[in-house]
Amino acid sequence: MNEPKRYTVTSALPYANGPAHIGHIAGAYLPADIYVRYLRSKAKDVLFVCGSDEHGAAIEMRARKEGISPKEIVGKYHGMLEKSFQTLGIDFDVYHRTSSELHHETASEYFKVLEEKGEFEVRESEQYFDEEAQQFLADRFITGECPNCHNEEAYGDQCEKCGSSLSPMELIHPKSTLSGKPPVKRKTSHWYLPMQNHESWLKSWIEKGLLNGEPHHNPGEWKTHVLGQCMSWIDGGLHPRAMTRDLDWGVKVPVAGGEGKVLYVWLDAPIGYISATKQWAKNTGKDWRPYWQDQSTKLVHFIGKDNIVFHGIIFPILLKAHGGFILPDNVPANAFLNLEEKKISTSRNWAVWIHEYAERYPDKMDELRYVLTCISPENRDSEFTWQGYADKVNNELVNNYGNFVHRALVLTHKNFESKVPRRGELEPQDKALLEAAATDPGCIGALIEKYQFREALTEAMKLCTKGNIYLTDEAPWLLLNAKKEAYNPERGATVLHVALQFSATLATVMEPFLPFSSARLFGYLNIDPVGWDHAGKDDHLPEGHAIRPSDHLFPRLDPKMVENERTHLQETLKATVSNPAAKPFRNTSTFADFQKIDMRIGQIKEAVPVPKTDKLMQLTVDTGLDVRTIISGIAQHYKAEELIGKKVSVLVNLAPKKMRGIESQGMILLAEDPAGKLVFVVPESDIDPGSEVC
Repeated sequence: MNEPKRYTVTSALPYANGPAHIGHIAGAYLPADIYVRYLRSKAKDVLFVCGSDEHGAAIEMRARKEGISPKEIVGKYHGMLEKSFQTLGIDFDVYHRTSSELHHETASEYFKVLEEKGEFEVRESEQYFDEEAQQFLADRFITGECPNCHNEEAYGDQCEKCGSSLSPMELIHPKSTLSGKPPVKRKTSHWYLPMQNHESWLKSWIEKGLLNGEPHHNPGEWKTHVLGQCMSWIDGGLHPRAMTRDLDWGVKVPVAGGEGKVLYVWLDAPIGYISATKQWAKNTGKDWRPYWQDQSTKLVHFIGKDNIVFHGIIFPILLKAHGGFILPDNVPANAFLNLEEKKISTSRNWAVWIHEYAERYPDKMDELRYVLTCISPENRDSEFTWQGYADKVNNELVNNYGNFVHRALVLTHKNFESKVPRRGELEPQDKALLEAAATDPGCIGALIEKYQFREALTEAMKLCTKGNIYLTDEAPWLLLNAKKEAYNPERGATVLHVALQFSATLATVMEPFLPFSSARLFGYLNIDPVGWDHAGKDDHLPEGHAIRPSDHLFPRLDPKMVENERTHLQETLKATVSNPAAKPFRNTSTFADFQKIDMRIGQIKEAVPVPKTDKLMQLTVDTGLDVRTIISGIAQHYKAEELIGKKVSVLVNLAPKKMRGIESQGMILLAEDPAGKLVFVVPESDIDPGSEVC
């Protein structure tokens, strides 16, 4: 495989149904920006593409929730998303939108080519229909129990808890999100992509990196969880998947029989990368085709783990089926970012929103980029905490990188009239630091090219550490102080000369990660940005070169910030829900479901801890109709003797289940307070065992 002539880099199109939060940024946008900035520093021909995904059921759902049209929703959030990316320094070459006329034209033409080539099968099938809303339900308008992890809030296309890609028919106890009622099945016709016809070449392409028998990419560079999820799908057998939906909002199906239907969002959205490239070409007067149709172009998709199958299987099938398009060389998907020991939740407002962060900390974009890169969920879920944020900024950016640069600049201003001092004969320690400047960028760049951004940043910070150790050991403030025994102005001048050259190297190496501070540092040094391949040179600043007035690259954070941000999180959560500790509601149940439940008042007659367990208590309960054994996990909350005689609520028609060899014949109802304490659900006045709870 030859060196690419050019690169096409995409970040997943964000749904324009809400603002961006730190989980989005850490997943698909910051890693891509780091990669692209590095390539640009290497003077590579690279195109960075993104845009708002403005179609699909998620948009309609948000529009219904806010009581406005889908067009108004996407108009509101497209601008907010674009501004958030710009504020954080995510530097797309084009940020497009799938509601544009150009995108509709591109997606329609793409669909027609596939239709003309016979790549679809038109099938009549049963789809879920909401009788109350009088419409067929898109996948996202259906929720139910995931057949794999039994999450009761899985969507009809995907379980966001375990990441499984689903179809609505796989859900257990499906419900319509429009009416809350179980949908019925009705017949409708759709265009299906027979994915099973592509299994053979897909397996060879993903597993071996071969396309048409020729080397295409190195599968060893793909993340293990990406390969695993793709191969799991293929090994399990691919099936036809509908590429159209019964919806009003979206790209209309452009062939006969397509009335009242739109393209499935996972055909529509990836083509958005292509239409965005066409818009970029129009804007710049360039040709879009080489970036998607030239085999010497390297295509890389940055996404979250919930989009792996769509970018690793479905979109490659669509690209190959159309013909003339390149396939991705890599799909470096990230896992999820959690926040303060909880999953980020947009519905519960448990998130750090980028537009709000920018309002509170307009000068701390690099600080957020730094922390998100340090904790990037590259291979597994990771967690953001405000204490961790503060610690990393103060202990690493301020004390390490910022400290080195500040000392070098301040001493130059003070002792050499803000001009680069003369360099004398180099000592071994000077040569060692300059050697690190010459060699370490290559190692850091190699890690970036392998999509190992956390490790690359770690190595970049180690380079800063080398500079700090050098300055501390050489102590130029003593060498330049005539009152000190170590006074040696010529040696002091050399040390600062080396430190300033090293600062230029740091500005280049840090630029992909921290573009704003690198721009300031190049400004302080009064030089143009230095390309990656020249970063390790020791002649960026000639003797006598004037440097500009400088300030701290990273001001130290106020210790109160952590508590303020934690309080803000809790307050916004409380504004959304009255009990922040409460778990989300489960799926809607019908009255018929409720009628199946038989709950009675019972009275505990005996209580004994279950041997060899910490939590289980064996209870003998009088239900009014019988006396039965029930196992309950309350041993850490109650002593056996204080349970005798207590009236409790009992689910009596729960199927028996053996626990530790003891058959439990029901369930005691309990509530959990915010501290995790279990409390019995009891009647407010004395009532006989056997009384129904209704």
